[in-house]
Amino acid sequence: MRKRRIGSLEVSVTGVGCNNFGRELDLAETRRVVDAALDHGITFFDTADQYGRPFTTSETFLGEALAGRRNEAVIATKFGRVLDEQRQGASPAYVRAATEASLKRLRTDRIDLMQLHVPDPATPIAETLGALDELVKEGKIREIGSSNFDARQTREAEDAARENGTVRFVSTQAEYSLLQRSAEAELLPECERLGIGFLPFFPLFNGLLSGRYRAGEAPPSGSRIGGKDAAAQARIMSEANMAAVGRLTAYAEAHGHTLLDLAFAWLLAHEAIPSVIAGVRTPEQAAANAAASRWELTPAQRAEVSALVPAPA
Repeated sequence: MRKRRIGSLEVSVTGVGCNNFGRELDLAETRRVVDAALDHGITFFDTADQYGRPFTTSETFLGEALAGRRNEAVIATKFGRVLDEQRQGASPAYVRAATEASLKRLRTDRIDLMQLHVPDPATPIAETLGALDELVKEGKIREIGSSNFDARQTREAEDAARENGTVRFVSTQAEYSLLQRSAEAELLPECERLGIGFLPFFPLFNGLLSGRYRAGEAPPSGSRIGGKDAAAQARIMSEANMAAVGRLTAYAEAHGHTLLDLAFAWLLAHEAIPSVIAGVRTPEQAAANAAASRWELTPAQRAEVSALVPAPA
């Protein structure tokens, strides 16, 4: 498995999104997925305090699943979304409380990448960064990142870090895939300019780029899209999207690969992207995602693929 860097961290180019842990997967199933991922070279695990039902279960399950293998993994988690009336936001006091709680649930002495899940309009970003800076100096956090920030908010955070001499965000997370390219307008170029790693979530566009879905056919039973209501299915599996899936599938097969391979390879052909985070439900999916990262597109091939699904004006 290839490795790239997020700040000082070395991560596998394929990551596991842990949002299914504690929600669709129980502890035993989580353990099997985590072990399979590590066995196939995937070392990057991305969770959040709000993942799982009830909230925080994903962190708890990930911590237990990594028992005995913690040093093989790079753990990213997030804070800031609403857990209850007290646990939310990014005030300095809550930054510390959320970090201490995540450390306990994850059964670890350090969080490799702590991410602010959403901007907090009630707290100046400089105050949040100051609190995170203290935790980095204490060794409880190694690097910090953001999630769901736009280009302006990303710039403001960078400026605040420089002005106050605090730790800076080394990564940001946003939706990006062959079928959702709005990040190309502002956020992705801003990350390139600032040297911030861009971590795409929903890289398979609700699973539509996994290769499981066909135009004119109902979604497979038990699939991610199959579990959505009729309106959501129609929106995701629109005529335009299914036509794009057909073109992309033909391109992948002409090069001896699958649509899943192409979805990962196209993202990883972008230098600003250190890792692609994808949700996993089974050990087999972990193995398939690991294999998908082996295809390396040339710049010319990436341009060819991009032309098959033009970005919105």
